[in-house]
Amino acid sequence: MIRIPTLIPTVLAVVLAGPVCAAEPLAPAGAPADAFPKPDRPVAEIVAPRWSSEAARDKAGEFAEVARGMGFAPGETVADIGAGSGYDVVRLSPLVGPGGRVLAEDVTPDYLAALETRVKGLANVTVVRGEPHDPRLPPASVDAAILVHMYHEITQPFGLLYNLAAAMRPGGRVGIVDADDIPSRHGTPPALLRCELTAAGYRETGFHPLKDGAYLAVFAAPPADQRPSPETIRPCRDGATRR
Repeated sequence: MIRIPTLIPTVLAVVLAGPVCAAEPLAPAGAPADAFPKPDRPVAEIVAPRWSSEAARDKAGEFAEVARGMGFAPGETVADIGAGSGYDVVRLSPLVGPGGRVLAEDVTPDYLAALETRVKGLANVTVVRGEPHDPRLPPASVDAAILVHMYHEITQPFGLLYNLAAAMRPGGRVGIVDADDIPSRHGTPPALLRCELTAAGYRETGFHPLKDGAYLAVFAAPPADQRPSPETIRPCRDGATRR
């Protein structure tokens, strides 16, 4: 995810306390990356653990808008896929409360190590080491998942979406925040996003413009037994049409 590297600490009044789990996968591997077609578009490089300063994101009301659009509720299990610096993780923790759970997933070792340090004392947060094509989350364990300013960096989006669907509970919703721009400029045009999510069996349920040219697109994940077979998935061109 493209994020400027300036580290600005955030102080949150969170009363939860307890150890954080080690950054390891929570489930066996799902379908392998080579079972899926590669995206027919550029994939942006992961360059930093955050895309903007936390102060700027708070001033823009980013998390509040995403939380409202996703309808997060106390007691839910929410996965932050590509959690990076943990901006959303530490804000989700008090929102879902002691009866809920936050799964902070990433694939970059340095980011995972920093996440573990940042979330110490948050008993409802688990740091998870995933793979670029597989978040490695337990089946039917997640109520909602967010992918914030990182979709354009996923090297195997069809594999990740397929394996993520298996982790979603019935009615699970997936929210993608990205810039309305081409992938080489660290964004995803909404039409291209819709095409790729549709190819993976997802159904769009909401679209919310955010500030600074970004958006939140919300999708219903397909039931695990209704996912399209990997060999039937067709990539989308940059213009968002399937082959």
